[in-house]
Amino acid sequence: MEKNLLLLGIDGGGTHCRARLATYAGQILGEAVTGPANLRLGLGPSFSSVFEAVGHCLNQSKLPRANLARTVACLALAGASEPRHLAAAQEQKHPFHKTVITTDAHAACIGAFGERDGGIIVAGTGTVGWSIVNGQTYRVGGWGLPLSDEGSGAWLGGEALRRVLWAWDGRISWTPLLRALFANFDNDPHAIVDWGAAASPRDFGSLAQAVVDHAASGDALATELMQLAAAHIDALAVRLIASGVTRLALVGGFGPSLRPWLATKTLSQLVEPEGDALDGALRLARAAAASLARVA
Repeated sequence: MEKNLLLLGIDGGGTHCRARLATYAGQILGEAVTGPANLRLGLGPSFSSVFEAVGHCLNQSKLPRANLARTVACLALAGASEPRHLAAAQEQKHPFHKTVITTDAHAACIGAFGERDGGIIVAGTGTVGWSIVNGQTYRVGGWGLPLSDEGSGAWLGGEALRRVLWAWDGRISWTPLLRALFANFDNDPHAIVDWGAAASPRDFGSLAQAVVDHAASGDALATELMQLAAAHIDALAVRLIASGVTRLALVGGFGPSLRPWLATKTLSQLVEPEGDALDGALRLARAAAASLARVA
């Protein structure tokens, strides 16, 4: 029976939603990338991104929508670690034969290490540490902005703008980074306040590259911010190692920019992941499909 099933993996984060549709044998039928699918940003927008991506996959595969009824889907979504968001997502009506909903961090850990023990630090729009040891899951951080996600691209963008306002107040000195960011807002602090009130994590994350670039050019404030961001990632690594893992993978779009700033101890624990969160979501979908076959 399972060989007639299709598998769908979804990796939804604060910046984009990735989807991959495949046969049970592993043949990829379609892939797509759409907008954010972080449940903290709202159930409606998140699932809109998910199903837009699903539609693109179906178009690529040239399969009619009716085939979703024979699809086992794993929706790995940022924000699903929070019970209220997870319950709301599970209460949604889904067109799939079976739906598994989990966090993007869990899927990333499965993608990185398969069935073996290991830990991952997701450094993207947000941050979170996740490990699986002897079947037990451990989580560190990832509680969402503005209270958490330290060291992420969104956190870094917010911290940089905070310091622009400090410089405007005369509390710290201007640097090329701060002047460049201020110019983006027509040198108007009120424009920053207005923008920040409505900005999403993705918007804040869009400012992180400026910090990275100016740090590479020797900007003292940008260097300080990169060191602060890396220190938060190091702290996640310490807690994950304490959970019993000996191997860590640094994943997420902001990870490569942070890597040169990490502590030697953190770097010594890092290994290359086998796959990413989308690979992990498909692994979880396959496991769910196999369990259906055993029940049958």
